[in-house]
Amino acid sequence: MLTDPFFYAVAIPAVILVGLAKGGFAGIGVVATPLMALAVGPVKAAAILLPLLIVQDVVGVWAYRRTWDKGLLILMTPPAAFGIFLGWALAALVSSAAVELAVGLVSILFAAQRLWAERAVKAAAAIETGPARPWLGVLCGMASGFTSQIAHAGGPPFQIYVLPRRLPRDVFVGTSAIFFAVVNWMKLPAYIALGQFTHEVLATVAVLLPVAIASTWAGVLLVRKVPAEGFYKVIYVLLILVGTKLAWDGFFGLA
Repeated sequence: MLTDPFFYAVAIPAVILVGLAKGGFAGIGVVATPLMALAVGPVKAAAILLPLLIVQDVVGVWAYRRTWDKGLLILMTPPAAFGIFLGWALAALVSSAAVELAVGLVSILFAAQRLWAERAVKAAAAIETGPARPWLGVLCGMASGFTSQIAHAGGPPFQIYVLPRRLPRDVFVGTSAIFFAVVNWMKLPAYIALGQFTHEVLATVAVLLPVAIASTWAGVLLVRKVPAEGFYKVIYVLLILVGTKLAWDGFFGLA
């Protein structure tokens, strides 16, 4: 089990954010991998988080098991598998500095996108739902698998394609829950191939699991009581700062 106090100083808040995200504060969990990567590196951080995500997925899949879009899952899940393969190749074939740079850049881009999301949603409200464009769904599925593999940040590419479909709320949430539950299970072989599920990692997962479960339920209870706007902005600014630190370290590590 990891015993470094600094690791737990960043890991516990990171796992709490993941739990809150699964409980209803969608999007904030993406800061978890970059935050933990400050202590243990991005690949190991993602490996520690993956079993926790799989456990947390059970709640969402069970709650929305009857409301999901079969066509979207069929369209986007196979390309996501290819994206996961590309993410595995990045981690397996390049240096840790390159992975660190990639995670940092993904973090910055995600946070910037989310900070502009409200304006984008307002603009989209005046636009009619366009044609399905399956090719875009394939690309977004692949991008979602790739970013999910390297930083558990597959939400934005998935939402780029799915949100304009104007699905009923429960169908959107259910489709998202099932898609990422499947994606998280598909990531397991990649992390096993990378040799990341060591005894140390699994023991650390066991220590953090109660925090993950408790924070998920806390998210369910708090999502309607906590003013979200300012909370999200703080999280995304933090993500930009952490992502910049990782990108900076990765760039100079490559140089």
